[in-house]
This record gives sequence, C-alpha cells and structure tokens, in this order.
Amino acid sequence: MDTDRVVASVLWRQLDVPGHDACRLEHAVDGSWQLDGTAVFLHEGAPARLHYGVVCDPAWVFRRGRVSGWLGARSVELDIERMVAGAWTLNGVPVPGLEGCVDLDLGFTPATNLTPLRRLALASGHAADAPAVWLDILAGTLQVLPQRYTRRGEATYWYEAPSVGYAGTLEVTPDGFVRRYPGLWEMEP
Repeated sequence: MDTDRVVASVLWRQLDVPGHDACRLEHAVDGSWQLDGTAVFLHEGAPARLHYGVVCDPAWVFRRGRVSGWLGARSVELDIERMVAGAWTLNGVPVPGLEGCVDLDLGFTPATNLTPLRRLALASGHAADAPAVWLDILAGTLQVLPQRYTRRGEATYWYEAPSVGYAGTLEVTPDGFVRRYPGLWEMEP
C-alpha cells in the first residue's frame, strides 16, 4: 500500500539548454516531505538523465537524498545525508564545514528551491539568508552555497546566490514550486 500522498506535481522546461524536469511533492504519513523527480537534459553535447529523491522532516529540514543516473557516458550514484547533529555525509563519508546548513540545493533542478521557501515561510517584505549545501554534480562534491530569499509578493521572491553570480525574481506556485526561474527554468503550462 502506498503511504505517501501526492501534494503537487510539476513539469519544467529548461531554458539555458534543451531539457525537462518532472517532479512531485509527497507528504508521508510520518509527516515527512518528499521530492521525487527526474531531469533529462543536454550536458556538454550529450544526453543526461538524473533521478533525484529528497526527504525533509516535517519542518522542511533536509534529512537525506539520492541522485542516480548518467551524464553522457558517466554514471552517477550519490547518497547525501544530514545527521541529526547537523553533520553531512556524501556516500557515507563525512563532509566537514557544512554544519550550519539545513537545505540541499541540487543545481540541475529548480525543485530544491521549494524546501527553503516552505521552511522559511517568509511574510511579504521579509528576507532571510538560507545557505544551502550545493551538490556539484560534475565533481561529485558538496559545498556551501550562500543564498538569500526576499519575499516581494504573494507569489514572488527575489533570489540571490552571489557565489554563482545569480540573482533574479522567482515566481512560485501556491505549493512553493518555482514557476519561473529567469534564464534557467519555466514551468510548462
């Protein structure tokens, strides 16, 4: 019996390279939140397919995730976990320096912007820094990604990630999925 309840699902079109991403948000009977999706895109001239699963606790704090698939001829199998004490592991190996982060950012999908947006629950006009652990899918490493969200309206957030040189207005659905991520992603109608 399926114990998860699908809350929302989305299909995005990638704007910077050919690609799509399909994702659904599930609320499990234990109160946890789960993202389950697959991104298919062109990577360095070759097809790529990455399946991802992310689990957050009832307060939207990241607990564990998995990315599997391939980038061209290269296989990808990564398990990420945030321990209760705040330590992070990648494929079971501790990664120091990430203890202050509670969100995971998978740079190949807009799905993981949902978790800090839901966790922060910002009122209009309020802002918060939300440094995330960013998965560098090419290097297979985790690192801190400074991020800041400012809620500008009912469905808009100003988003800044200065270390990667990105800033723009994110448009979101009532469920928290990004509808429009300028220059990178757009929800299919």
